[in-house]
Amino acid sequence: MEASKSRPFGEQPEKQQLDGHGPTGLVRGRTIKAADALPGDSCEFGSNHYFMLCGLGGILSCGITHTMVTPLDLVKCRLQVDRAKYKSVVNGFKVTHAEDGTRGLVRGWAPTFFGYSIQGMFKFGLYEVFKVQYSQLAGEELSFEYRTSLYLISSASAEFFADIGLAPFEAAKVKIQTTPGFANTLREALPKIMREEGMGGFYKGLVPLWLRQIPYTMMKFACFERTVELLYSHVVPKPRAECTKGEQLMVTFAAGYIAGVFCAVVSHPADSVVSKLNQEKGASALDVLKKMGFGGVWAGLGPRIIMIGTLTAAQWFIYDAVKVWLRMPRPPPPEMPESLKKKYGLA
Repeated sequence: MEASKSRPFGEQPEKQQLDGHGPTGLVRGRTIKAADALPGDSCEFGSNHYFMLCGLGGILSCGITHTMVTPLDLVKCRLQVDRAKYKSVVNGFKVTHAEDGTRGLVRGWAPTFFGYSIQGMFKFGLYEVFKVQYSQLAGEELSFEYRTSLYLISSASAEFFADIGLAPFEAAKVKIQTTPGFANTLREALPKIMREEGMGGFYKGLVPLWLRQIPYTMMKFACFERTVELLYSHVVPKPRAECTKGEQLMVTFAAGYIAGVFCAVVSHPADSVVSKLNQEKGASALDVLKKMGFGGVWAGLGPRIIMIGTLTAAQWFIYDAVKVWLRMPRPPPPEMPESLKKKYGLA
């Protein structure tokens, strides 16, 4: 794919100066051609190299964080599918530890790690691709004025493909965690699902997965992007350019946690359906929804808010830290283009 060579919200096709006297681009003080790598940057913004590194950041961000919270995810899934046995989060941990020991608390770590690494690669990598491509199609002014819509549609597009990669591993994970005696490892679960249900067994939860993950991701990216803007505008006492890298990463973490709380709420009903659907062979999403009822789909919301809030904050922190570590371009929150300032009499 030929990557876009422009920064979102601002296009400067002509060669510009680095001394601050030429035309201004998206980043204050960085008045250069948009495709050029800045001094100290390891790649060009919007290049294939940039998007590949974003994918790597997504792998580390999602793979590591989801694997770290495997015990909480396991208890959450069991609460969703067997409320009679697992009364609460604390009770769920006690029962699981009593039956399976400490190792039982990390059941399903392998499909979690591989599945969410693949998902993270597409989620973050393609988000950056779609954000640049859609902003080019819309133009500089519309991209700024309707940037929330840009974030929403870009993240939804990325998640659509990310979930196709995640679905087989999610099916294996839920089987391992919620179906006693089915399988203990990913190596056992994948061929067993294939034998018993065929390829359809890996993707029967794809539509509910989309219903869970696409709203989650739309909220995750749009809420994060706008929260970062608000924090720098109204909370952080100095401009982003004057903040240290550490201070910027703390803003990233705070915005990620706020976004994560909203993510957990909007995606929880579909998450409950996915857990129950992958446990019950031959059931449809509608069958599961009817069986669970309105109250049932909200079971386990408390631990999921804790899990997803922490998870989302950690993911954004790791993703941004990878960008810092790899010396990737990190444009600040968008500013109103000069053309719009003149249009509204603000220039």
